[in-house]
Amino acid sequence: MQPREIMQASLAFAGPPRIAYGMGGGFPKDLRYVRRRPAPNSRATEWVRTGDRWERADEWGNTWSRLEEHTKGEPKVGVLEESWDRLDTYEFPRTDAAELYDEVAANVRTIHEEGYYAVAGTNWPFNAARYLRRFDQFLMDVLLEPERVRELLVRLAGMFAREIERYADAGADAVFAAEDWGTQDRLLVSPEVWRKLFKPGFRTLCEAAHSRGLAVFLHSCGRNTAVIEDWIEVGIDVCQFDQPELHGIDYLAEHFGGRMHFWCPVDIQGTLQTGDAGRIEAAAREYVEKLGSFGGGFIAGYYGSNEAIGLDPEVQAIACRAFMKHGDPAPRRARAG
Repeated sequence: MQPREIMQASLAFAGPPRIAYGMGGGFPKDLRYVRRRPAPNSRATEWVRTGDRWERADEWGNTWSRLEEHTKGEPKVGVLEESWDRLDTYEFPRTDAAELYDEVAANVRTIHEEGYYAVAGTNWPFNAARYLRRFDQFLMDVLLEPERVRELLVRLAGMFAREIERYADAGADAVFAAEDWGTQDRLLVSPEVWRKLFKPGFRTLCEAAHSRGLAVFLHSCGRNTAVIEDWIEVGIDVCQFDQPELHGIDYLAEHFGGRMHFWCPVDIQGTLQTGDAGRIEAAAREYVEKLGSFGGGFIAGYYGSNEAIGLDPEVQAIACRAFMKHGDPAPRRARAG
């Protein structure tokens, strides 16, 4: 089977000949990424050194800041931060113009010809809203201005649904968004507030994707365990977790196995940081055997910024080799025979 077929079989829980690969650092990946061109009214600028930090503007006009040269930083000033009244006149990035996706269509054709699965990068409502209003302010808005929050989220969901339509027209297999929802021990808002304000946008976007045959991949850091069942209900197909052990591997397998895919490196906060080869390999094997035991369910991952977490790439290489060793059942069958 080609990589794309393995990914498709895994997502269907149809028992591919090995686990799906979503690694990096020189290790295999069954998927390739595509992304539209910047909006014609993009406000984006390059990173510039300002005093003791680096700053830039993003496509929306938010000002970002970071202390070094390799992390993405965090918005320092949101373009709507000053007042909700600015929403009435703010011009959103025009991301649904067909010409922004011409290169996507060409790239998808090449990816498919080479046998890979094409994943398109898009955005998600909370992720965009927290930048526009700035993270701390937006969390206060959730409690103090829920109607303005709902208005913004609906507009954003409509915008990203149109992006999904364009990616479907271009032939992509899936869309991928990033929206961090957890602290170390809980959701950023109560599950009740999440369901009231944010779940409708999740449903809108998953329905837009699924109606065109696209799978939905969501990266989310933190302990967002309380709403994974909701994510399954609305149609998230793959959770990309860099800290899967926050949830408990047994818990993920017992409660969501066979209904959700988990795309993970070995846990970047706990296990990888030990540098202990035996412990890292044991964790990789556990993920494969518990999360991937449903005819699918697990995608081997790789954390893409070793320098950001002070990690020697060889430590991740231990995990990747273990994923490949334990994720291909053929050698195990041969040994058993």
